[in-house]
Amino acid sequence: MNPVTVSIPSFRSENNSVEKGYTVFKIDVLMNGRQHNVEKRYSEFHTLHKMLKKSIKPPEIPSKHVRNWVPKVLEQRRHGLELYLQTIIMENEVLPKIFLDFLNIRHFPSVPKTESCGSFDTESEESSKLSHQPVMLFLRDPYLLPSTHDTFSDVVIEGVMHGVFYPDLQPR
Repeated sequence: MNPVTVSIPSFRSENNSVEKGYTVFKIDVLMNGRQHNVEKRYSEFHTLHKMLKKSIKPPEIPSKHVRNWVPKVLEQRRHGLELYLQTIIMENEVLPKIFLDFLNIRHFPSVPKTESCGSFDTESEESSKLSHQPVMLFLRDPYLLPSTHDTFSDVVIEGVMHGVFYPDLQPR
């Protein structure tokens, strides 16, 4: 199963006084169990297609020019764009950065789509290494400079010291 799945469940028409009317497509993206959605106009799909041509051979994109804006024609375009995105995912071992950006997916450049990102069940030693080091900070050394007004820390320090250095000694 691919870690990225996409669908375009719906679209809506937008009309405003500044621009000619256009259609916005809602894209549902599911990656590693997390789902989000993005909204894109056809012009953004067309720009993606032109950019993808520089690095891969993308599938055909539905026609840019639609003669009438009846719902049936827009539904065909929605289905065509959904198939376009799904074909890119199926035909490419490593998804291009521009494609991941289009879908608002944080990308992992060296991880092919068939691997599980951040999964514990991978056998790769490289993927199991932490990318950060844990840090623990004390403002002062609690063993060397215990506060004079805190009797609890004295009890804790005394218990730890006895446990470490005198394990056979019975507590008082």
